[in-house]
Amino acid sequence: MTVEERLERIEAMVAALLDRDQPREWYSVEQFARLVGRSAFTCREWCRLGRVVARKKTSGRGAHPAWAISHAELQRFQREGLLPRQVTTSRHGLCRAMVDNASNHHEQREPT
Repeated sequence: MTVEERLERIEAMVAALLDRDQPREWYSVEQFARLVGRSAFTCREWCRLGRVVARKKTSGRGAHPAWAISHAELQRFQREGLLPRQVTTSRHGLCRAMVDNASNHHEQREPT
């Protein structure tokens, strides 16, 4: 490996470290999940259910806009945890909290 190749490799590693450690204004679900130690699927569900305050991006690829989570929300989540479940009624008359409890029984377990 030449000196130039080694320098390029070191510069790429430094750039990656700087990018990782600098707070962002907005995070993708994947970035948020990595920072809080959960799966992207779980964090996406938290956004969908209103357990984490997030917005849908107006730009991007694909048929469905992606969620964006602010740095302020990341800090709030790290201090306080999830927001309480919102009890709403679906169009079928079922209480949303009951449906969530039945379908997401795995969240009731203690984190490992």
